[in-house]
Amino acid sequence: MTGATGTTAATEMTEGAAGELLAAVRAGRHGAVPGLLRRLDAAGRKTVLTELKELRKEVRGWDWNRWNEQVEAQRALRVAGAGCHTGAAAAAAWIASRDLAGWGRNASDDLLEVLADREPAWLADVARRLAERPAVADDDYGLVHGLVVRSGSPAPATEAYLRGWTREMTDARLLERLRSDPQTPVLVPRVLELTETPDRLTWSVGPEAPTHWPTALKTLADEGVLDRAVLVEGCVARLLRGGRPRDLRFPLTLLQLLGTTGEERRGRVPDWLGMVADAPSPVAAYAQEVLAELALDGGLTVPQLAEMSGAVLFRTEKKLVRAQLTLLGKVLRREPGAAEELLPVVTDVFGHEDTAIQERGLALVGRHLAGVDERVREELAGAAELLSPVHRAAAVELFGGAAVVDAGPYEEVLPPVPEPRPLAPAAETVAELMEDLVTLARNPYESVEDFERALDGVVRHAYRDREALAAAVRETFAGEYWLERQDHVVRSSEGVLTVLAALVGGVRPAQLDIARRRRFQAPGCAHEALNRAVDVRSWEVAWLMATAAPVPFLLATPTLHTGAVDPLVLVERLREYRDAGVEPLPVDLAQALLRVRKADPSAARAAREAAGLGTRAGARLADWLTAAESLAPGLRFLARSEDSRSSSWWLADRLVLAVREHRTIRKEFPPAFHWLGAEPTESARGCGRYHWSALRPLWPGVLPDDRETLGAWLLPSLAGAAECEERGAAWGLTALAEADGPAGPAVHLALAIGLGCRHAEDRLTAVDALLVLAARGDLDPALLAARLSDLVAEGTVKPNRLADAVRTAASTGAYATVYAVLAALLPGLFRAPKAVHGTGELVAVAAECVERCGASGEPAGLAETAARAGSSQLVTQARRLLAALGQNADQTPSEGAEIGH
Repeated sequence: MTGATGTTAATEMTEGAAGELLAAVRAGRHGAVPGLLRRLDAAGRKTVLTELKELRKEVRGWDWNRWNEQVEAQRALRVAGAGCHTGAAAAAAWIASRDLAGWGRNASDDLLEVLADREPAWLADVARRLAERPAVADDDYGLVHGLVVRSGSPAPATEAYLRGWTREMTDARLLERLRSDPQTPVLVPRVLELTETPDRLTWSVGPEAPTHWPTALKTLADEGVLDRAVLVEGCVARLLRGGRPRDLRFPLTLLQLLGTTGEERRGRVPDWLGMVADAPSPVAAYAQEVLAELALDGGLTVPQLAEMSGAVLFRTEKKLVRAQLTLLGKVLRREPGAAEELLPVVTDVFGHEDTAIQERGLALVGRHLAGVDERVREELAGAAELLSPVHRAAAVELFGGAAVVDAGPYEEVLPPVPEPRPLAPAAETVAELMEDLVTLARNPYESVEDFERALDGVVRHAYRDREALAAAVRETFAGEYWLERQDHVVRSSEGVLTVLAALVGGVRPAQLDIARRRRFQAPGCAHEALNRAVDVRSWEVAWLMATAAPVPFLLATPTLHTGAVDPLVLVERLREYRDAGVEPLPVDLAQALLRVRKADPSAARAAREAAGLGTRAGARLADWLTAAESLAPGLRFLARSEDSRSSSWWLADRLVLAVREHRTIRKEFPPAFHWLGAEPTESARGCGRYHWSALRPLWPGVLPDDRETLGAWLLPSLAGAAECEERGAAWGLTALAEADGPAGPAVHLALAIGLGCRHAEDRLTAVDALLVLAARGDLDPALLAARLSDLVAEGTVKPNRLADAVRTAASTGAYATVYAVLAALLPGLFRAPKAVHGTGELVAVAAECVERCGASGEPAGLAETAARAGSSQLVTQARRLLAALGQNADQTPSEGAEIGH
């Protein structure tokens, strides 16, 4: 009897402790969990674990109004569940789960306390598993490190653990902490192996700063705490693997501080050669210095020097090329017999973009030409055709007439005009549509083509068999959060995802009706206006899905990849609507009108056929196709001194769009499009800074037939991205170049901004757009030059970046096109009160263009600039340009350049 009573009492005590534990967890009192767990035996913990799992599901479903309460409860759940699991794998999975280990849920001390009684091997297993979870090992380093210390296991070398360790170590006591941490000798070499260097090691602090890792590691190597040879080996190996300059800064700085011995330098010649060929500039410059020292000390063979020179002279960095030519000059003076092997390598600079470097290379060849045989001499003479025309006379003097190749009359080379690609039809079967939608769900706004094709496919299949499509969507996207929770839909859509959610009942029709009929206030910035057009299209189609309205297909589905719609195709779609007794959706019809190609050869015929349909939609299409009025707003941008509205220096804030009133927009278009001209407004459309939007790739599809209007509304976003020096800033220029309609001030200002972008890939995008516009006959060189002049004058576009862009454009064969722009741009730069840094590079490109294409027409101010004293790049290149123009003016008509496409 006594035993039964004792058992009952123990059970009641266990149940009481379990109840208190669950209450504490629900209340978020994570600090109380370790003490409550100690009152439970193994059986009690196993029982309560089941209830903790149920509570976890409940807490996960709490709405945003209980967010703070949810965070605290999940922190307590994390501690309690870890203490109740008996398996290492299950405990690690619980601790690392995304919902329990998120922001604000760190509870390392409590977790270590509830796991303190476990066996060392078990703790080591959990530590290893957590170290492999980036979110835990990095953000919760203290927990993993505590488990490692308690288990006595080796420090894990996972990338996340190393990042957590470097962050934990980095403070004003960095050197002291590294010296006292037994992990340091093990983890430092592993850090050097990482592809992405941890942030703390890349901080831009000087060597005297206490948080400077290279200085601290150099000190530890001098003290013998770290093996210097291991560090040197790790640094060299990491630099040789290459990567982003950011990730190579730490190993390069450490290697420079450690220094290298003569034996280390000689033993790693292949490594230095690899770096000098392919590494980023700072690493290549260091390797060049090491190899140059070896070459001058006799530690580099002539073939190795030739290999090194070929790699360096092929690079674009002028500083490295000049240093290599200087090195070759020193070696050739000391070893004249090396000329036959080294001079052919020097000719690599004959095609360099900088004519001054070409001149240095030609002079070096000339000084040592006597030391080569006839075979090498012929090889050198053959390479002389790569030289700029300005050096032809010197090449003829050096090599004779064999160095000049008559290329015949100049002919401008522009790319073929890109042909619009037809948009693929919507998926024929539901299975094919599901494949398209699965791909699109990963990135709902990747392209106009994918978005519109999927949207039209959903509408077509819903019209044929709505229930079958809904069932397929439920099966394919089971468990996706967006399929059931779209409460925010009236604020912003999720594109096709919102449409699919509406199809299966995840959004109330009333919500969608409110969203699609919203009367908007004037947009605060350009991105808001364009987003609005995309959102309302999604809302309207979602409403269509939610109400099962009978629409067989969408009118605005593009026929071309640009987003444009063929006029005759749109007429045929309207005819099918009429025959089926279907009324067009307001937003769908408005978007179709904005996309229809007015300049298409079939537009006049389409207007007649549309008028003959006898429907209001047909009449609207006929009127739209025959209207000559442009929707493009007036455009100006305030100089910084003129901006009385604010003191902002951002160009995006100073772009003023003067929207004109358009009766058609006001009376016949839905409110979502009233920003195009329902009433006259004039205001800046910037966001105060670059405003990123996920919908950005779909913006060009709003106005593919009105390039100038599209350009005006894309400008604030493009300008903001360029000024923030974002990669991909020139993303919209390709769409502008391929769109229909006139190219006016907005398009040319967008192009000017793109040509001055920081990143080379963005400038290349702008160059492609420039060449396409020129090939289509839509480029206005004077207008582009005027926009560039304004941007250069205020410092938004840097001349050296612009020079790189126009040099690239010219090198494709568009010398006459580029010179037409530069000839109009340079007078303003010549007149500047203070010389604009980088103008000399632009003049050099202009001179190259004139020498290649035989253009004439002297820019105002050129003669005065060339007459200045001194030998600066600007003056030198001005003289070169003036001489080239004078030479062209002296040519007879039969000798002049022939310029054409």
